[in-house]
Amino acid sequence: MTVSENLVSACGRRLVFVIDDDQGVRASTRALLEASGFAVRTFADAEELLAAGTANEAGCIVLDQHLSGISGIELLEALRAQGVRTPAIMVTSDATQLGARAADAGIAIVLRKPLASDGLEEWLNRILPEPV
Repeated sequence: MTVSENLVSACGRRLVFVIDDDQGVRASTRALLEASGFAVRTFADAEELLAAGTANEAGCIVLDQHLSGISGIELLEALRAQGVRTPAIMVTSDATQLGARAADAGIAIVLRKPLASDGLEEWLNRILPEPV
């Protein structure tokens, strides 16, 4: 299955996975994205997503770099090693240490916290165009 085949959930909306260990951030990001027309699944940490085995179902993964357990970049490296090529948006308060490692992991953009809601939505719309 290719990334383009994963763009739309069963309910006809573009599917985004959000991984953040802060429940408040997960809830607010979900509310923002659902209000913008995206279908959203949330995960509390990298291990939860890996255990679910569904990363290839997402059109895009939005994740925090600083997760409890393995980091966001380590999660993406693990997914890439499994052959998952889903585009990703990294969210972090400190992007200075990501550099080339982020590019190698296939991160489309690194956004700084606190997030500007229109910035995240703009990037998701670039990565996941509206279905025709």
